[in-house]
Amino acid sequence: MKFNYLVNKPMVEKFVHRLILLALFFLGGAFVCWAAEDNGEAVATPNFVDQHQRIAKPDLSDRQRIRFLTSTDYPPFNFLDAEGRLTGFNVDLARAICEELGILPRCQIEALPFADIVPALKRRDGEAVIAGLAMNATTRAEFAFSQPYFRYPARFVTRRDRPIESPIADHLADKVVGVTNGSAHAAMLGAFFPAAKLQTYPDRFQGLNAMRDGKIDAYFGDGVSLSFWLESEAAADCCVFSGGPFLSDRFLGEGLSVAVRPEDSALADAVDYAIAQLVAKGRMTELMLRYFPISAF
Repeated sequence: MKFNYLVNKPMVEKFVHRLILLALFFLGGAFVCWAAEDNGEAVATPNFVDQHQRIAKPDLSDRQRIRFLTSTDYPPFNFLDAEGRLTGFNVDLARAICEELGILPRCQIEALPFADIVPALKRRDGEAVIAGLAMNATTRAEFAFSQPYFRYPARFVTRRDRPIESPIADHLADKVVGVTNGSAHAAMLGAFFPAAKLQTYPDRFQGLNAMRDGKIDAYFGDGVSLSFWLESEAAADCCVFSGGPFLSDRFLGEGLSVAVRPEDSALADAVDYAIAQLVAKGRMTELMLRYFPISAF
């Protein structure tokens, strides 16, 4: 069965230089995931769906088309591959949702500049947004959302030879923890882990370099980006996650959801049903392992 892709062609050239790096990066990431499975090591994958929910399978037979709108500049969730093809976790998730609902031939996914996605949904040029549209008071007044299918964890990274004992909150006294200045993670670190000594940096790379070089005890930040850094040449296999993951709606938001027009909440319910089925069948875990070289969880 065919899953229809619509890509805004002028956007391709803009991301070519990024694609080459991504292609090389994800090849390495895929190897790590499969190696972990072959060695029998446990790979942590999250489940944000309450399996005790009883959601009836929706009837979408009257729908002529369901078009998901996304962007191309949010790897690994949605991006263009080295051949200019739309791919990513969100793209494969949209396909899996359509398969689970039995509507794959009527499904499409279109890539637009992020700024154009909301206007396109409002113009009815699409039925759903799967592109990291934040859930907040403003967007909740304008759209209906599915339940979150992904949430961003905060994590501590430490050197392999200097891990911090768990529970990490009880072992941070006098530990110097790096964090990006002015970030949500800096605020979260100060609120949740007051015993730590904060050392701020202009960006995460300076903080991570300091931690890698043993100048500080740990770095605290976004678990997703840190999972990729741990597999990068810059990390040089120096470091590991310590403690966590840590979630907070207040500091990190409510996560990723599918947005639809407010009068189409039935479609959001259908997405919830499909995702619950994907989790129960293990397909969500497969997607996580495909796109994340080290679990952020």
